[in-house]
Amino acid sequence: MDFRIATPDAALAPRLQQRIDQKTKPPGALGRLEALALQIGLVQGTEAPELRQPHIMVFAGDHGAARAGVSAFPQDVTWQMVENFLAGGAAINVFCRQMSLGLTVIDAGVNHDFGRRPGLIDAKLGAGTVNYLEQPAMDAETVRTALARGRELAHALATNGCNCVGFGEMGIGNTAAASLITHCLTGEALATVTGRGTGLDDTGLARKRALLETALARGGRPGDPLQVLAEYGGFEIAMMAGAMLGAAERGMLLLIDGFIVTAALLAAHAISPALLPYCVFAHRSQEAGHRVQLAHLGAEPLMDLDLRLGEGTGAALAFPLVQAAVNFLAEMASFASAGVSDREA
Repeated sequence: MDFRIATPDAALAPRLQQRIDQKTKPPGALGRLEALALQIGLVQGTEAPELRQPHIMVFAGDHGAARAGVSAFPQDVTWQMVENFLAGGAAINVFCRQMSLGLTVIDAGVNHDFGRRPGLIDAKLGAGTVNYLEQPAMDAETVRTALARGRELAHALATNGCNCVGFGEMGIGNTAAASLITHCLTGEALATVTGRGTGLDDTGLARKRALLETALARGGRPGDPLQVLAEYGGFEIAMMAGAMLGAAERGMLLLIDGFIVTAALLAAHAISPALLPYCVFAHRSQEAGHRVQLAHLGAEPLMDLDLRLGEGTGAALAFPLVQAAVNFLAEMASFASAGVSDREA
C-alpha cells in the first residue's frame, strides 16, 4: 500500500529554536519539553502549534492463539473489557475524562456482537484471528483491508478537526502477538521480547515462550511487515498500524503507548519510515520487549512509570506534557516582551 507522508520542513527548525530560546528562561532549562515543542512545531509546520480535539483510539480484537494458553486471562475478557470501556469504567476512561480527551473504541475483530453502541465503531474483520500456532493469523488481503480501514478512521478523525491522536488496544493474547512481531522486525531473541503480559507466573511464562517458539517453527521469521502481520498479528494491531500511517498522512501528532501499540508502530514504520517524526513516545512499559522496540526506533519516551496496562493509558497520561510543551511556546513571555534582560553576549 502507498502511504504518502510528508517529511516535516527542517528549514523551520532554526526559527522555532530561536523562539524557544528567547523565552524567559536559561537555554534548555525546560529540558525535554523544549525538544517536544520543537518536534510539534515541525510536525505542524508552524511557530505557533496548537492541539485541536485530542483523541484516543482504542482498537480491540481477539486472537485465536489465546485459546492455546498464551495469556493468564480467558478470551472473554476482551469483550468484557470493551463493555467496560463503553460503560466508562476503565482506566482509560478515567484518564480521558481527567485530560478532556475524546475516546473512541474500535471493534477490529472481537468475538462478540456488541450491536450499535455510542462510542463504538464497528470495523470488525471477523470474530478474531485464527490460531497462528497452526496457520497464519490472517491472509494477505485481510491485512490490506485492516490497514485501509485504520487509515480511513484516522482520516475521518482529522477531517473532524483532530490533530493529535493517541493509540490504545485491548485483546487477550496480544502481548504474545506483539512479541512475535517484535522478534521478526527487530531481530532480537524471542525470549528477550516475551514477557509476562497480563501477569503470567514463571510456569505460564515458560509455556508462553514454548508456544511462541512453536509458532515460529511453523511460520518462520519473515522480514516483510505485511507478511509479519499476516503470520502473527491481530486485527487490532494491523488496523492500528494503518491508523498510525493514515494519521501521519494527515499531519497529526501521534501519541504512542506501550508494548502492543509500539509493535503496531514497528510494522507501520517498516511500511513507511516517514511516519517516525510524527510520533511522541509516551512512556517506557514494564514489558521487557518495549525497551527493545524503543531502542530499535531510536526513541526516548517521556515517562517511566512501570505501566503495563495498555488501553492507551500511557498516551493519555503523557498528554499534559505534550500540552505543556505547546502552551509554553504559545504563552510564555520572551525576554523582549517581558522587559527582562537576556544573558550577556
